Amino acid sequence: MSAIDEVSPLGIYKEGMPWNPVEKVIMERRSVRRFKKEPLPDNVIRRILESARFAPTAGNGQPWKFIVVKSPEIIAEMERDAARISKFFMFFYGYTMFKGFRRLVSKLMANFSVMRLFSNEFLPQPFFAMTQAAENQTVYYQSAPVVIIILEDKRGVANPSVDVGIAGEHIVLAAHSLGVGACWMGFSKLLTYYPKWRKKFGLNKYPYRFGNSICLGYPAYKADKEVPREVQIVEWHEGSMNGQPRFERQGE
Repeated sequence: MSAIDEVSPLGIYKEGMPWNPVEKVIMERRSVRRFKKEPLPDNVIRRILESARFAPTAGNGQPWKFIVVKSPEIIAEMERDAARISKFFMFFYGYTMFKGFRRLVSKLMANFSVMRLFSNEFLPQPFFAMTQAAENQTVYYQSAPVVIIILEDKRGVANPSVDVGIAGEHIVLAAHSLGVGACWMGFSKLLTYYPKWRKKFGLNKYPYRFGNSICLGYPAYKADKEVPREVQIVEWHEGSMNGQPRFERQGE
């Protein structure tokens, strides 16, 4: 084993030691957006889902339902419909109605209106992806052989959407540990606008609502490496109630 591949044993900490296997998976996992056509064996999918099933939840409520989609026909239709609703939204916002300078003005208006009304859904990154989809320049599901849809049980304790997120993170980490690529695909929410998909998958049918989805497949390229992350300012409280915190720059 080369020095770069060296890992530390689990359950101990020594100053300056390399990442242990769990840390290595966390640090090196990358989103994969191009997959091989090779199908994932069912037992690999089950193994990944088993990691999700063991995700921690408030009150051990496990407020979720997993749906495995591995039909190329169904995934292709999901792709088409997600793109169609993207085109509708972009037309409604005026983006696809104009060219040149008028399109730029329309885009700026969307930035200052729609993005502010729907601050999470229409931040620059997802808005840009939807404009690409409206122009047939992107593929939401990346030709993945498997899509895992996670439905959130609204009856869950405390904040079930957090539990769904934890389960999803278990999926992408377990997938990476098994040599499987994964990519979060929140754009599956676009399918909730279609009655046929709400009926097909039980989207937004009580007690469930759409939580998120994840594309899975064998990567078509090597994607596991550490990448730079933003330095975080962490506040430490170690003294009395009247004491002042100290601040550290995490990541330097």
